[in-house]
Amino acid sequence: MNSDRPTATSSTEAATGFVDSDAARELEMLREIVRMLPASVTVQDDQGDFLLVNDAAAIQFNASADQFNRPDPQSDFLVQALTHRRATALDLLQSGRSAVFEERVNSERDRRVFLTTHRPVRIGDRSVLLSSATDVSRQKAMEEELFRRAYYDELTDLPTRRMIEKHVGDVIGHSGETSHFALAFLDIDNFKHINDYYGHSVGDALLVQFAKRLALDLRGTDMLSRISGDEFLLLLNPIQSQQEVAEYLELLVQRLRAPFFIDGSEVFASASIGVSLYPEHGRNYDALHQNADIAMYRVKNETKGAAVFFDSSMESEALARMATEQSLRLAILDKRFCCAFQPKVDIRSLEIKGIEALVRLRNDDGVIQAPGTFINLAVELGLIDELTHLVLAEIMKSIDLIDETFGAAATISINVAAKQAGNPEFMRAFARAIEETGCPTRFMVEVTEDAFVAKTHFQDDILPMFRALGVGISIDDFGVGYSSLSALADITADEIKIDRSFITDIHKRPRSQGILRAIESLSEALGMAVIAEGVETFEELAYLQAATKIRYAQGYYFSEPIFLEELQPQTRTSSDVRGASSARPAADARPAYSRSGGRGY
Repeated sequence: MNSDRPTATSSTEAATGFVDSDAARELEMLREIVRMLPASVTVQDDQGDFLLVNDAAAIQFNASADQFNRPDPQSDFLVQALTHRRATALDLLQSGRSAVFEERVNSERDRRVFLTTHRPVRIGDRSVLLSSATDVSRQKAMEEELFRRAYYDELTDLPTRRMIEKHVGDVIGHSGETSHFALAFLDIDNFKHINDYYGHSVGDALLVQFAKRLALDLRGTDMLSRISGDEFLLLLNPIQSQQEVAEYLELLVQRLRAPFFIDGSEVFASASIGVSLYPEHGRNYDALHQNADIAMYRVKNETKGAAVFFDSSMESEALARMATEQSLRLAILDKRFCCAFQPKVDIRSLEIKGIEALVRLRNDDGVIQAPGTFINLAVELGLIDELTHLVLAEIMKSIDLIDETFGAAATISINVAAKQAGNPEFMRAFARAIEETGCPTRFMVEVTEDAFVAKTHFQDDILPMFRALGVGISIDDFGVGYSSLSALADITADEIKIDRSFITDIHKRPRSQGILRAIESLSEALGMAVIAEGVETFEELAYLQAATKIRYAQGYYFSEPIFLEELQPQTRTSSDVRGASSARPAADARPAYSRSGGRGY
């Protein structure tokens, strides 16, 4: 060819110097072998010109061998790729060093990744660059998929906890205390109820839509991460002031309150948000994350659906909470729990129908703590299952005294948290434990109404287990959950306990009286007993006796929750107790037992 530049297709002699004619046949064979190698091979001289290009290299760049030294100027991809190769050759031949680079080929036809090894060699009196590339597209795709699974949430495609933790660390490391940013911890309010009521598919769709709303208007320097089921972290970087962050988060809170439309359902949700500022509230990721978490729990426990900044007073509250948590764990380990019992009374005969076992905690000083101080924490920490089994064990230890005090026919009610009721594994184990007592028909399991209404397997799978044992089922706190009277028709239970909010001052609240009559009528039609909770006054009892068909009640009017060691069986007979009942009850009518002293709980 008449070009001043050598062509790649006729470059064997140029690459190897003067060749003895006796070796021509061997060189021709060598040239064919190099041409057909599966790896991409090129040779460049000290000017960057291509002396040799095999078939695999031509395929890699989607060009003929001749085009390597004369690329088509219309092909931007080829011009850029070969210009980069030429610059690489000049640099490596001048320095005499080898190198390994990753080359990405993003042409109009495909996207591939090659691992290319460049090695300067001396052949005769010439220095040339020998380059060999291997297609690693499949391996890179697998690596990227593994990376995405490790560092990106599969459902929302947001970065995971590890990604935002590293990013925050990098921001602090690069800028030090000269940077100012905010870290917001967001938790969806009542997500479990939404998930249970609508189903997991709607719950997942809500998370996706929630993430999209959170990501609106974010800058390239901000980052949103999903760190667990319904929890998100939002990095706002940089910020000018706390007021700027507060205004942005207020708009975000309002945006999240708008309804989500999913599968034909209008779903309402909100988020509780805790915020920490760098460097005021922490000088590393762990401190900032922890303080934002503390602030979020303040919102969760007080208002929900709002944003609050961390302050030092919250830290002392968090330390107190940690102390309570540690105390609870030790109490379960040491079995420092006991039971108080409150009777369920037949308001016509004043006989005891059953008793409810109420768990209490004795602290290190022997002081009794009511469940409001530890039950929710036990549920949150996953300790409630063990605690429920401890309650059953305490009951069985006292079964003789229970029979002596309340009668061998009295049913014994045990409360089961909604989270437990929807957990088949726990409920199966609890059913076995009740069966092993030898008197399963004595027991009544009390669950809140949302255990029935939520889309769990409680009614279809769990309820039959207890039915087969003869264990009764009670709906606790009816009327304050997520159900309705129409939902009650689909519920299979033995008794309904009407929440005390409907019973308080029932004799002078006509609207509550109407609701009570509706529940009473429907329960009677469905064959379920009704128990009025929270009866505290003579007037409330008198109204229930005179104006309703309700047979059973529970409350401080009859007895506070009391400990068995405080009871002394009285010598009054059943006829004496029944005689105390009349069309208008005597003001001092009580069940036939008294406490030996001390305050009941």
